[in-house]
Amino acid sequence: MNANDNTGTLAERARSQDVEHVGPVLDGELIDDTLPQPRRKKVRRRFAQWWQHSPRVPRALKSKAQAVQAAKDAAAAVLKSPWRYLGSVMRGVVVGVRWWRNWVTVRDYRAAAEESEKLADKFTEIRELTLFRWKVTGAVLAVVTLAVAVVHLVYGADPLWIAGAVTSAALAILGRRKDGSPGRKPALAGPRTLTWTMDPQVLVDAFRDAKLIGKDETLRLVERATRIGDGWAITVDLPATRKAADVVKNRDALASALAVDEVQLIVERVRGNGGHAGRVSMWVADEDPYGGPPLRTPLLSVTRWDAWRPVPFGRDARDRRIDLPLVWTSLLVGAIPRQGKTFAARLAAAGLILDAWVRLYVADFKAGKDWDAAGQVAHRFMAGDETKHVLALKDWLVELVAEVQGRYRRMRDLDDLTCPESKVTPEMSRDKALDMPVTAIFIDEVQVPLEDRTPLVVQGKKLTVGEYIGELLTWLAKKGPAAGIVLVLATQRPDSKTIPSGLRAVLGSRFALRVMDWRDSNIVLGEQMNTRGYDSSRLLPSHKGVGILRPDGDTAAGADVLAMTVRTYYMPNEDWQTICQQGRALREAAGTLTGHAAGQDTRPTLDHAAVARALGASGPVASPAAPIQLPEPLASVADYLGEDLDEGGREFVPTAELVEALNFEPTAFGRQMGDFGCRPERFRVPGEGGRMRQIRGYATAEIRAAVEAIGDARGLDDDP
Repeated sequence: MNANDNTGTLAERARSQDVEHVGPVLDGELIDDTLPQPRRKKVRRRFAQWWQHSPRVPRALKSKAQAVQAAKDAAAAVLKSPWRYLGSVMRGVVVGVRWWRNWVTVRDYRAAAEESEKLADKFTEIRELTLFRWKVTGAVLAVVTLAVAVVHLVYGADPLWIAGAVTSAALAILGRRKDGSPGRKPALAGPRTLTWTMDPQVLVDAFRDAKLIGKDETLRLVERATRIGDGWAITVDLPATRKAADVVKNRDALASALAVDEVQLIVERVRGNGGHAGRVSMWVADEDPYGGPPLRTPLLSVTRWDAWRPVPFGRDARDRRIDLPLVWTSLLVGAIPRQGKTFAARLAAAGLILDAWVRLYVADFKAGKDWDAAGQVAHRFMAGDETKHVLALKDWLVELVAEVQGRYRRMRDLDDLTCPESKVTPEMSRDKALDMPVTAIFIDEVQVPLEDRTPLVVQGKKLTVGEYIGELLTWLAKKGPAAGIVLVLATQRPDSKTIPSGLRAVLGSRFALRVMDWRDSNIVLGEQMNTRGYDSSRLLPSHKGVGILRPDGDTAAGADVLAMTVRTYYMPNEDWQTICQQGRALREAAGTLTGHAAGQDTRPTLDHAAVARALGASGPVASPAAPIQLPEPLASVADYLGEDLDEGGREFVPTAELVEALNFEPTAFGRQMGDFGCRPERFRVPGEGGRMRQIRGYATAEIRAAVEAIGDARGLDDDP
C-alpha cells in the first residue's frame, strides 16, 4: 500500500467513527533545564541591541549593507594607498623642514625674548646660537654623506634602500592626515555635539576657536555632560576675568566652532547662589528644536483657568513649557506680517477668557475676523481701522483711566486684611461688591491708532488723537497693573516713530517674533538686547510662531533668565472659537457677562476731570471736547483754573501763580491778556500775622467774561 492509499484509509476511518481508542492517557510535566523561552528571547534581544549600538563593535559587523560598504572602502583604500603614502611622505618632508627651520633660527628663544621685550639685549646670544646650529647642521650633513659613501662601498646599495624605506615610513607617519581634515591640525568631521560629551577637550578647543578663551586658558567642568530632552547639557566655569555675558553675546561664534546651527545652541549665564559672572550653562540640541510640527495649546483640555496663574504660552528649545504671567504686568508683541503675531496675542487672551471674572476690552484695528470670536465674551469690542474706531478707543482709555483712579480711591478705604497693599488681590477681583475685576485690554495693530493724525483740543493746545492715545496707554501701563489692568499691544511696525519710547519703557513683558533688522528687535525687546545675544531678526523665516520672549516674572527657565527663544503653541481659529464659547458659558454661569457680550453696547462714561488729575503731572491732558477753541494764553488759563473759573469758585488768581504754572514770559503774558480785556488788579489778602497785603492778579470774573465773549463771537460766526 502506498502513502496516498494509507492517507485515504485514515481519513475514511476518521469520518466513519467519532471516537477512536488510542490507549491509556498519561498525565505528566515536561521539565527543561535550559532557560525559559521568553527569557532566552529577552537575552537575545538585549544582546542584539548592544551589538547594534555598542561603539566597540565595528560597523562592518553590524549589518550586511555595512559589511559590503566596508569591503568597498577597503578595496578603494588599497588602490589609493600608493598615492596616499607618497602624499604623506611629501607632507612629512615639509613638516621636517619647517621643524628644522624653527630650530636653526632659534625661533622659540626669539619669541620668548620678544614677549619679555628683551630682544635687543638677547640679540647677540641669539646670533651666536644661530651660527652654532648652522655649523651643527653642516657637520651632520657631512657625517651623513660620508657614512652613505662608506656603506655603499663596503655593503653595496641594499642597506641604503632599507634605510630609505625606513626613513620614508617615518616621514609618512610624521606627515599623515588626522581625522580626515586637510593639513596637520586635527579636526572632527561633522558636528561635535556628541564628541565633546565624551572628550571635554573638544569643547575647550571650540571655546578657543571662537576666541572666547585664550590659547593657554582652559575650562573647568562644574557638571559633566548629561542628557536632557533631545540634547546634551553641560555647565562650565570660564577662566578668571572671562565673563559669561561675552559667551552669550558670541553664541553664533561658539555654534560655528561646534559645527551646529545657532538655533540648536542655548547658552545662559548661571545666576543666583549657584552661579557667578563666569559660569555658563550650555544645551546643544541633536537637531533643529523648532523644525517639528507645532503643538496645540493645552488650554483646550481645561474647562476653566485662573487669570492669576501664568498662561501657557509655548515651549522653549529644551521642550520646557513656558507660561506667561499677565496680571500685574503688560505685554508688547512685535513682528513683521505673517509671523504669528496675532496668534501670540490670542494665546495670552485665551487664559483670561477662560476665567469668568476677567473683564475684556478688545480692539482689532486689522479689521479682519481674527478676533471676532472674542466678541462673545468682551465687555467692549470693535473691529475696524477708521477714524471713528480710533476715537472710540480714546473713549475706552479715558474710561479706564477714570476706573483706575476710582479703584485706588476705594482701596484706600479698605482694611489691611482685605487689601494688604495698594494692589488688587485675587479675592478682591472676584468680589462683585468691590467691582474690581481683572481688566485686560487687547489692541491689535496698535500702530493704527498711534499714527492717527486727527486733531484734538488738549487744554487749548493742538494734539493729534494718536499722541493723546499714546499718553493714555503710557499712564495705564504705569499705574494700571497694580489696579488689575492688563495691557496687551500687538504691532507689525515696531519702530521708534510708531511706539513712543515712553510707552515702550513701561511695558513689562516683550515678545519679538521675526523682524527686519536688529533695530526693530531692540525696539520690542529693549535697548542693546542684540549685544546681549538676543536678536529676533536672525530667526529663520521657516520658524513660524518662534520668537524671543523677555518675560516680566518667573518662568520654567528660571526667574533670573533675561530672555529666551520660545515657540508659541498653535491655536487655529476653530480652537480659538471653542475657547471663546467656553468662556461665554463660564460667564453666563457666574453672572459676569456684561457690555458688548451681553448686548449692552453703551457709550463709555467719560470723566475728563479724572483724566486731567491723572495725567497732569506726566504729560498733556485732553480737556472735554469743546466746540470752541480758545486762543492762547486764555485757553491755558481757563484749563488751569478748571472748576475754579465757574461762579462760586476763586475770586482772583495771582499773576505770579499763572506765570509760574504755565511757564509764560510775564511781560508778554500781561500784554496778551490785556488784548482779551483782562487787566491785572491789586487784591488785598491776609498775610502772615493777620496783616493784609496786596497781591497783583486777575479777577476770575473777567477771565470768565472773556471766555464767554469769545464763545459768543465764535457762535455768531458759525450761524448760517
